[in-house]
Amino acid sequence: MKILNWGSILFLFLFLSCKTEAPKETTIDFYESQLFQDVQINTVFKDSKTFVDLVPDRSYQELITLYEQEKNNPDFKLNAFVNSHFSDQFSSSTAQFETDTTKSMYQHISNIWGMLTRPPDKAVAHSSRIPLPKEYVVPGGRFREIYYWDSYFTIEGLLADNKDALATNMVDNFSHLIDTLGFIPNGTRDYYLSRSQPPFYTLMVTALTKGEDQKFLEYLPYIEKEYNFWMDGESNLKPGELSKHVVKTTDGMVLNRYWDKRDSPRQESYKEDVHLAAQFSTEAEKKNLYANLRAGAESGWDFSTRWYGKPGDFGSITTTTIAPVDLNCLLYYMETQLARGYQLKGELEAAESFSSKAKNRMKAIQEVFWSKKNSFFMDLDVPQATVRGQMTLAGAFPLFFNLATKEQANLVKEHLMTDFLKDGGLLTTLEDSGQQWDAPNGWAPLQWIAVKGLLNYGFDKEAKEIMTRWLALNKKVYANTGKMMEKYNVEDVTLLSGGGEYDLQDGFGWTNGVALGFRQLLNEME
Repeated sequence: MKILNWGSILFLFLFLSCKTEAPKETTIDFYESQLFQDVQINTVFKDSKTFVDLVPDRSYQELITLYEQEKNNPDFKLNAFVNSHFSDQFSSSTAQFETDTTKSMYQHISNIWGMLTRPPDKAVAHSSRIPLPKEYVVPGGRFREIYYWDSYFTIEGLLADNKDALATNMVDNFSHLIDTLGFIPNGTRDYYLSRSQPPFYTLMVTALTKGEDQKFLEYLPYIEKEYNFWMDGESNLKPGELSKHVVKTTDGMVLNRYWDKRDSPRQESYKEDVHLAAQFSTEAEKKNLYANLRAGAESGWDFSTRWYGKPGDFGSITTTTIAPVDLNCLLYYMETQLARGYQLKGELEAAESFSSKAKNRMKAIQEVFWSKKNSFFMDLDVPQATVRGQMTLAGAFPLFFNLATKEQANLVKEHLMTDFLKDGGLLTTLEDSGQQWDAPNGWAPLQWIAVKGLLNYGFDKEAKEIMTRWLALNKKVYANTGKMMEKYNVEDVTLLSGGGEYDLQDGFGWTNGVALGFRQLLNEME
């Protein structure tokens, strides 16, 4: 791949100079050991993620051997063994953060950036952490490493708060991951190396470069490398087949899905996955469940009835057979920006190729993902070759990327304001299931997508109403708790939120980012 200017060469040199060998899955044998399974199944820690983030005092193989030698002793205690040989070497600074209640919510957000920022990582022996070369912002709470799609919304907030240098470091860290791993993992832990998350890297780049063509071109090789990761296997697909992240419909249309290369319990949610799989009698059924749970985790919507195969049945999760509308909108955007990049470089054949791919995907989103019955954009059931029956806030993504026709955008707007909008903002789905990505919860990133989508089509009044309600809820919870939350109950604004595999988290990167972004948008609308 050609790099055109000395600035680009310097950028590449800086990355190569800090480039480390791609993290090996050194802990995988440990994750399959009896020690690991016993600790997770016996709930030594309330949260399954706690154990996989601890650092052992010796090699995993040594610990496995020691455990096998000691576990049958009459006085052996599993908790004591774990506490003796594992420690937390990355304690969270937000746990000690005291909110100054005299400060406004926005002042609090500006102050807490420093508490959520981590310095460049140093390699720690036997740690599950994947080291990053530059400083970065973590979401908060139990999430003490960088997360992929969270970070786009965090970056928007950093840019709105004039913290451009930190935003640049965030994007450069993701470039480093693409360079060294070939993709961006779900988060910077080795147990996430089998999957990614919604591909927002290109949006990070365009937000950071703000139309500066030469600066944008410096990131073009990384955009294309990530695109190739998502499209791997495309060339060998026949109509009706699925492979890795790519599917080809019966009429030959190439689309994408969420997929994880493993079919075992998630290490960070081990006992939850094993307990859910207990309803199945065969190993094949369990592996199918694990594969779909992992793909659901890659989607970021972990979990939601959006992925269910049967109403009310979490065990029927079928993420891998679905072509999600939001994922395909993100791939469309990657294609448009690759076309733009090659146009800028004067490589017109490559530009036309990506432009053609984008046009084909746009047609699919406007036609294949559009439900005439519901007048809404919906996910595609690949085996059935038809849209699924559930409306979700993912249906706002075509508006965010200017993919909807004016008529479609107007119909989506009506659903958003009539069905999804509640006192505290937009619901994620219209199903109340106990899953955290369902009603009554609302999430900052999806408020952002919907609001920006409505603004793209001139629905300023509606966008302002959503922003006003969401920020009012943010401020109310902040006044009562001194915290910014991961998610909120938008139906009953007297409550916080609930559902999911872990307790409510505070911090919180993308909520902070969207709050600052909404404040900026509202100021611009005055």
